[in-house]
Amino acid sequence: MDKEFYTAKELAEKLRVNIMTIYRYIDKGKLMAHKIGKEFRIDKIEFNKWLDKTKTK
Repeated sequence: MDKEFYTAKELAEKLRVNIMTIYRYIDKGKLMAHKIGKEFRIDKIEFNKWLDKTKTK
């Protein structure tokens, strides 16, 4: 099974937020990420789960 990942920069662009916002979510444990070298990688499935949890009614 091949997993697909976003970089923090890709997510920032996708969500139209500053990259530091993504780093803060990762730092606070709100968004799970893998650190590979100097960059973070966020699993697309985990991102979609996190996004679903942030929906408001």
